[in-house]
Amino acid sequence: MPERRLLSETVHGLVSQAMQVGSTVQPFTRGSCGKASRIRNAKVVHSVCPYCAVGCSLNVYVKDDRVIDIEGNPESPINHGTLCPKGSATFQYTVNPSRLMQVLYRAPYSDHWEVKSLDWAMEQIAQRVKQTRDETFVERLPDGREVNHTLGIASLGGATLDVEENYLIKKLFSGGLGIVSIENQARI
Repeated sequence: MPERRLLSETVHGLVSQAMQVGSTVQPFTRGSCGKASRIRNAKVVHSVCPYCAVGCSLNVYVKDDRVIDIEGNPESPINHGTLCPKGSATFQYTVNPSRLMQVLYRAPYSDHWEVKSLDWAMEQIAQRVKQTRDETFVERLPDGREVNHTLGIASLGGATLDVEENYLIKKLFSGGLGIVSIENQARI
C-alpha cells in the first residue's frame, strides 16, 4: 500500500506542475502590453465572398483608404464567421501586387496588350452589344410567330450577385435586349 500511495502522490505532483505551466499572474510580457490589434480604429465594411454561391459574409477592415484585413463575419447567419480556404484567402486576392488595376486590350491579330481607359472599355462593350443585337435580332420566326429575341449574346452571372441584381439583369437582358441565354452559377 505505501508504494501505491507514493505513486499516487508522485502522479498528483506531476499533474499539478503540468497544470501550472503558463498560468502566471501576468500572462503578458511588458513588450506585448503596449501592442495593439492591427484592426484597431479600422472601419468595418460588410461584403460577400466572391467565390461560390453560398454567399458567406465578410468583414473588410479599411484604414487610410486601404484594405488591411478580411475575415468572416461572426454575425452572419450563413457562415457564422467561418470561411473556406478560398474565402480565407480573399485578403491576399485583394492586395496582391500582381492584380491587374487597369484595362488591358489586345486587338485582333495583335501580339501585345495595350493599356486603355475604363471609359473606353465600357464604350466598346456598349457598341459591340448594340451591333451584335442589331445583327442577330429576330422579330418573327419563318412561320410568323413573334419572338423578339437574339441568340447572338449570352449572359453568365456570378455567384456574388444578390437576388435584386439578378432580377435587374434578367429584366435588362431578357426584356430590354431580347437575350435568351441567361445563366447564373448561384444555384444551390
